[in-house]
Amino acid sequence: MGFRKKSKSPPVLSHEFVIQNHADMVSCVAMIVLLGLMFEVTAKYAIMFITVQYNVTQTLDTEDKPEPFSYYKYGPKDMATVFFYLLIAIILHALIQEYILDKINRRLHLSKTKHSKFNESGQLATFYSFSFIWGCSILTNEEFVTNPTFLWEGYPHIHMAFQVKFFYICQIAYWFHALPELYFQKVRKEDVPRQLYYICLYIFHITGAYVLNLHRLGLVLLVPHYLVELLFHASRLFYFSDENKQKGFTLWALLFVITRLLTLTVSVLTFGFGLSRTDNQGFSLAEGNFNVLTVRMTCLSAICLTQAWMMWKFINFQLKKWREQSQIQASKKKAVSPKSRPSKKDSRDCSFSAASNGSTQSQPRNKCLI
Repeated sequence: MGFRKKSKSPPVLSHEFVIQNHADMVSCVAMIVLLGLMFEVTAKYAIMFITVQYNVTQTLDTEDKPEPFSYYKYGPKDMATVFFYLLIAIILHALIQEYILDKINRRLHLSKTKHSKFNESGQLATFYSFSFIWGCSILTNEEFVTNPTFLWEGYPHIHMAFQVKFFYICQIAYWFHALPELYFQKVRKEDVPRQLYYICLYIFHITGAYVLNLHRLGLVLLVPHYLVELLFHASRLFYFSDENKQKGFTLWALLFVITRLLTLTVSVLTFGFGLSRTDNQGFSLAEGNFNVLTVRMTCLSAICLTQAWMMWKFINFQLKKWREQSQIQASKKKAVSPKSRPSKKDSRDCSFSAASNGSTQSQPRNKCLI
């Protein structure tokens, strides 16, 4: 783990050395990029990694005087920006793990399985809370609340505000950083496929919304989804601290189903009715227009299949939880059930043996009376 002091240092460039010092190595790479701003020769390349690219300024005609306003497009240079903020995400991941989660883990004394899940939930809960607040602040400035048709009106939406573009850059960078974190965090082999599934799904959907100029729809779908995921991982953190705290899972289950229905409704409304009835139909890479039947049906199918897969996993999770609770209740009933009384035959045998041995009521060694 980065920033952690060890008494015995592993061999240089070994797997353990890279895992323990990966945050320090990544910090050095980020510092090299920042130092590039100090020199005129390298500044134009360094700024491509740090700042958001493809800024376009236009003049808005008003009654008093023209006012300039800026917006952003996307392009190949965004890959450099994503790479830099991927490095920042790795550094922040190590800081949260080292100074927050590891300290809590030492107090809770969790098992290896719970320790791994606690770290995963701690990291994701932090990210989901930050992204949810950021996404809500962006949506409050948009017209979706008062006019849902802004999801498809004026498509293609090639113009993005700074906050919208930077939001997507950070989202893509975070989920790409999660791939090397599977190695840096020594994730168990049985947990790797599960985490790879949702990491790849996030990368696929968020990048698709960004490239296809569907950033409005992507933002509207991400915000409630992040709220539900935040509630789940927060509930799991409370559960690891105290197993009696399970009320959060009930609320999560309710919101999970509602969010899936909301996602399907908004997606069908956008692709099936909104975009299909706009005037600007056609396919043009230069204009960023992907409003053709093939692309619309592909996007809608991808969203529907993802929601169906998530519901399938959710149902299996609930059934597994229900079986475990049934087994626990059955075992408790067996433990609480009273012991069977001795039969009449056993009582007669005890009385006969006591009489034959000449025992009296004052003798305390009669097993039937003890």
